[in-house]
Amino acid sequence: MDMSSIMQQAQQMQQKMKEIQGELAKKSIVGSAGGGMVNVTVNGQGDVLAVQIEKALITPDESKMLEDLIVSATNEAIRKAKELSKQELGQLTGGLNLPGLTNFFQ
Repeated sequence: MDMSSIMQQAQQMQQKMKEIQGELAKKSIVGSAGGGMVNVTVNGQGDVLAVQIEKALITPDESKMLEDLIVSATNEAIRKAKELSKQELGQLTGGLNLPGLTNFFQ
């Protein structure tokens, strides 16, 4: 295999990775906590897009529980986004775990 062929393959892989990252940015993943009383939506790159809170939780007496539920829902959404990213980028690498590619969030 010559160097020009290797460079061409690397450029193709880089372009495909950009396409996958663009598609991930368009996808929405929801994490829930408290039986759906708190929902956090992130995109496939882990950016928080929205937080929805059941009105019954918005009271001074429930502030600590609400904070915990928001953290839990956010962590679940980000975990799901990481898994989606791993799956999508894994298609590009043929399932190989290549540092910097398949561990997009780390």
